[in-house]
Amino acid sequence: MPTAQTPRRIVVFGLGGTIAMSTTSSGGVAPTLSADQLLTAVPGLTDTGITVDVVDFRQVPGASLTISDITALAEAIHDRLTDADGVVVTQGTDTIEETAFLLDLLHTGPQPVVVTGAMRNPSLAGPDGPANLLAAIQTAADPSARHQGCLVVFNDEIHAARRVRKTHTTSTATFQSPNGGPLGYVVEGRPRRLNQLSHRFTVTAKPGDDTRVPILTVTLGDDGTTLHALADHIDGLVLAAVGAGHVPARLVPGIEALAARVPAVLASRTGAGSVLESTYGFPGSERDLLARGVISAGYLDPIKARVLLHTLLSSGTDIPAVSAAFGAAGGYRPAETWPWPNDSSKDL
Repeated sequence: MPTAQTPRRIVVFGLGGTIAMSTTSSGGVAPTLSADQLLTAVPGLTDTGITVDVVDFRQVPGASLTISDITALAEAIHDRLTDADGVVVTQGTDTIEETAFLLDLLHTGPQPVVVTGAMRNPSLAGPDGPANLLAAIQTAADPSARHQGCLVVFNDEIHAARRVRKTHTTSTATFQSPNGGPLGYVVEGRPRRLNQLSHRFTVTAKPGDDTRVPILTVTLGDDGTTLHALADHIDGLVLAAVGAGHVPARLVPGIEALAARVPAVLASRTGAGSVLESTYGFPGSERDLLARGVISAGYLDPIKARVLLHTLLSSGTDIPAVSAAFGAAGGYRPAETWPWPNDSSKDL
């Protein structure tokens, strides 16, 4: 096991995104910079003593990444961790909350995988990419980051992939963890962890792009038109319900019929807090929906719930196992009820 005194080696995978963008001849910016070029722009990196290898894996905006891209990235990361202490992924911030969580589910090793990016591209005054990349490398190289799965390091904050959300379109402090807060901070070049994850959830799967799991955001006066249009064309559904897990009463029959065929997961669109289990009892309440076979997402927000459900379905998981997985990952059942063995605590 590496210590703070031993030489450390980190592999940086570049996927594109704002951090790697430059001005185009037609206006605006687009991904053009290589991972090597990003590292060249990081002040103080050579002073860290960390050996950094680079892999130009993709060069696309974050919005154009696919689930298959991240599955291939997870496999590439696995192959490189035989001789590395950790990995950093640079990508567009638009989808970091999804890609980081998917990597967290697929990455079973003890080494940290740290995802970062930038809100200000290199053509702007005060680009944040170099500072974020340096902090990510320093975190990935530190032994204290082991056994925490995938992390998001941004604005000198360290977030757990399963908690983090993008909360602002332009702020450099866009990434927040409403349920639990950051795990720690990068201070004077060293990660200081204030709390840690006591357990991890991983799935042996190779999710692709052919599994259909939409998110249906429930709104005032929803008459079920969208639900009925989707019902015969999906493999699973995440309901981004109002409040603590509520939908209009008129949606209940359609949801119950859907939940009898495919997994239907109940999350809250509010952005923080858990779906309740037994407080409200009216038609369309959380108590009513759970009794009709809908699965609670617990603390997982709709975006995270979709990633988890997509991954579970891609591995052929049946509805009882899906329910058990959400209970553990959503924080309303003991972590030990996660239905797969997890060897991520073993050191390499």
